[in-house]
Amino acid sequence: MGPGNRPLDLEWLEDFRALAESGSFSRAAQARFIAQPALSRHIRSLEEWVGVALFDRSAHPTVLTPAGQRFKPLLEDLLARLEAARIKARAAHDEAAIGLRFAATHLLSLAFFPAWFSRVEQTLGPRTVQMYSNNLEACEDLMLQRSVQFLLCYGHPAVPGRLEESGHPMHPIGEETLLPVAAAAPDGTPAFRLGAAAADELPVLAYHASSGLGRMLQACLRPLLGGDVAHRTVFSAHHAVVLKSMALEGRGIAWLPQSLIASELQGGKLVVAGGSEWALQMQIRLYRQPVEMTDSAEALWALVAG
Repeated sequence: MGPGNRPLDLEWLEDFRALAESGSFSRAAQARFIAQPALSRHIRSLEEWVGVALFDRSAHPTVLTPAGQRFKPLLEDLLARLEAARIKARAAHDEAAIGLRFAATHLLSLAFFPAWFSRVEQTLGPRTVQMYSNNLEACEDLMLQRSVQFLLCYGHPAVPGRLEESGHPMHPIGEETLLPVAAAAPDGTPAFRLGAAAADELPVLAYHASSGLGRMLQACLRPLLGGDVAHRTVFSAHHAVVLKSMALEGRGIAWLPQSLIASELQGGKLVVAGGSEWALQMQIRLYRQPVEMTDSAEALWALVAG
C-alpha cells in the first residue's frame, strides 16, 4: 500500500519500465499492448502512489526525473525478484509441465532448431518445449515481457539489438553465411551482378525492416551499396523463403542463408551474384533471461555456455 492506503497495481510498474526504456508514451503503449491514454493513466496513478513525479513530460523524448532515476533500479530489482519467485513457485509445483519456452525467428525455428535441440536432448534427456516463431521484433518483445526463457535469432557484432541494451546474456551457437544470389541467365551467369552495373540499377529483394536480417543487412550493406538499401528495394518480406522464390523468378538479388539455397546453387538455378566481399557472416545466437530460471532452463544454458 502507498500513501493514503492506495493499492499498487503491478501493471503500473511494467508500464513505468516500458516508458523509461522508450521515452515515448506511444511506443511504450504499443510495447505493452494497451492504449496510450490507459498507459498515461497508469503512470499518473503510479506517481500518485509514490508521491512524486517520476517523468519530465516537458522533455522530448520523455525522461526520468531525479526521483524516477532513483526509483528505476530499485524497481528493476523488485521485478526481477518477483519473476524469479514466480518461476520457482511454478517449478516447485510441476517443473515438467513448464518445460522450456523458446522464441525463434521464422527460418531458424524451421531450419536450425530441430536438429540443434535433438543434440541438446542427447545430453539433457527429453524436454517439453513451447516454441513461439515470429519476426525478431516480436520475439524480442516476448523476451522483454519474460514470456519465454530463450530467444534464438541471427546476430551481427556490428548491429546491437534491444536485448544487448537490456542486459540479456547471449551465447553464439552457430554461424550462417548470407550470399547474394540471383536467378541464372541462359548462359549460367547471374541475371544481376553486383559491381557490374550502377548500384541504383540493381533490384534488391530485401527483408522487412522489422526483421532481424533486415536490420543487419541494412547496416552491413549501406557502405557497400553506397547508400540506403531501401532505395534499391523492389520487394520486401519477412521470410527468407519468400525472397528465395522471388529470386528464382528473376526479380532481383537476395541475400539468402547458404544452408537454405544449397540445392539451388548446386543445380544452377541460383548463382552467386558478387565476390566474397558481398557475403555476410552472421552468428546464430541464443539469448536467455537475466534472472534465475527453472532447473531445466539453467541446465540447458550451462550446456550451451559451458
